[in-house]
Amino acid sequence: MSGHNKWSKIKHKKGATDAQRSKIFSKHSALITMEVKKAGGSVDSAGVLAAVDRAKRDSMPKENIERALAKGSGNDGSSLEEVLYEGYGPGGVALLIAAVTDNTNRTTPEIRHIFSRSGLELGTPGSAAWAFTKTADGYTPNTPMELDDATGEKLAEFIEKLEDQDDVVNVYTTADTDE
Repeated sequence: MSGHNKWSKIKHKKGATDAQRSKIFSKHSALITMEVKKAGGSVDSAGVLAAVDRAKRDSMPKENIERALAKGSGNDGSSLEEVLYEGYGPGGVALLIAAVTDNTNRTTPEIRHIFSRSGLELGTPGSAAWAFTKTADGYTPNTPMELDDATGEKLAEFIEKLEDQDDVVNVYTTADTDE
């Protein structure tokens, strides 16, 4: 029985890394599907090619990429939609949370729950968007905020909780990230 403990440790470690990779692949798949829908089914548009390139950089299998492309081209991907949530995080930092979901009735309460567990409230549409300018890469803050170390740590933990939610694609903040 000398090898039992070693295999058990390997099995649990592999299970944890596989779960993490699966979550990353799911996000890439949703992004690819949304980009194909935006492009009207064309898989040769710049947005689709960029999403596929990002997926390949994270070692997403070719079959998964092809399945996501087919889903976006066909009728299957029509149920996915992009949602933008707004709110304020620790220290009054404005947040925009970009998500891709097939069910907003599930995603919205999950995001709201993450906010309420942290003692914060999810904002209404337009409550935080004024603090950002939309760019090709997403959103940039109009006036970045400087935070002390404790608030910065709280914000980092809060963003990590948001990103752990499966449908969340990106979180934009007005916190100053230049250090």
